[in-house]
Amino acid sequence: QVQLVESGGGLVQAGGSLRLSCAASGSIFRLSVMGWYRQAPGKQRELVASITSGGYKNYADSVKGRFTISRDDAKKTVYLQMNSLKPEDTADYYCNIYQIETDMNYWGKGTLVTVSS
Repeated sequence: QVQLVESGGGLVQAGGSLRLSCAASGSIFRLSVMGWYRQAPGKQRELVASITSGGYKNYADSVKGRFTISRDDAKKTVYLQMNSLKPEDTADYYCNIYQIETDMNYWGKGTLVTVSS
């Protein structure tokens, strides 16, 4: 069983930065996609960024150039560096791991990011 624990959320002013971390415990297979999603009040959960085992990165258009995703497989951790934050980035941010070998998805409980104007 895989468990994910996010950290790093909080309150920041517009233009500021935050770094989210997601630490995984349990068996993480070599082939996996790690990602960050977010859900604002009254909106659907959306993909923010993802990174494959091979290092391929994908970003939502709304965060391109401002957010950077990275992973450290030795530490079983995925990061999201968020710069130039905007009030519209306010949401609960969720970590996700998709294990390709087992076709299993795992989610963290989320961390709240609030950007004040």
